[in-house]
Amino acid sequence: MSWDPDRYLRFASHRTRPGIELLARIPDIDARRIVDLGCGTGDLTVLLTQRWPDAQVIGIDSSPDMVDRARSHHSSGTWSVEDISTWASDAPLDVIYSNAALHWIDDHRSLFRRLRSYVSDRGVFAAQMPDNWAEPTHRIPAEVLDSGGWPDAARSALLRDRLSTVDDYVRWLQPAAVDAWRTTYYHRLSGEDPVWTWVTGSILRPVLDRLTPAQRERFAGECRERYRVAYPPDHNSSVTLPFSRLFLVAHSTGRTKPSGPGYSST
Repeated sequence: MSWDPDRYLRFASHRTRPGIELLARIPDIDARRIVDLGCGTGDLTVLLTQRWPDAQVIGIDSSPDMVDRARSHHSSGTWSVEDISTWASDAPLDVIYSNAALHWIDDHRSLFRRLRSYVSDRGVFAAQMPDNWAEPTHRIPAEVLDSGGWPDAARSALLRDRLSTVDDYVRWLQPAAVDAWRTTYYHRLSGEDPVWTWVTGSILRPVLDRLTPAQRERFAGECRERYRVAYPPDHNSSVTLPFSRLFLVAHSTGRTKPSGPGYSST
């Protein structure tokens, strides 16, 4: 799947805000080995290095375009092109951090248990994933593709809801004290068809890759028209995009399993 770093960063402040807030919720620990899974352009990975300047911090992403962008803009970082679904750590990690990446991976039961196994005795696992699947951002392209007349490859490339329940994630991340919460951001977007620009920088990338130019133009026309109705511009020609995200921070406290689930959900 191709990624366009410039298009992804069109709304950089909106996309990075959840990652910054996730980082702020990680407890102060003596971290020596840190990995950022799905590092993208590396802007958040750099914040990890600033918080733990003596740690080894590695940014991992499956997109060569994103990793190239990270290398060119953050030359002091350590970057690697790898697939999270097959990536493995050769030693315990003090922090596993992942901002808006793990929802692209199948089988969260196996994925989260595997990632949890890499966390050191008193380490932290922190992840944030989009949880906007029932909203027009995600519903509209699904409705268009499911209406017929599109290649099967494009339909199957559309990311559908892979998130499980909070109780499932708490169970998969134990033994650990798990803090979980859901936040809805109300992003103010401007420009021509800003919601279309938002989704084509993320969830619709694999779909567009599998359409011919003519199909891409027709698909864009149908989605843009529906997005304008779902997200009407105000008198300043801006739109408000509600976008929800699920946050998980699991703090290991040694090998002893905690007495309760230890999560909060607000």
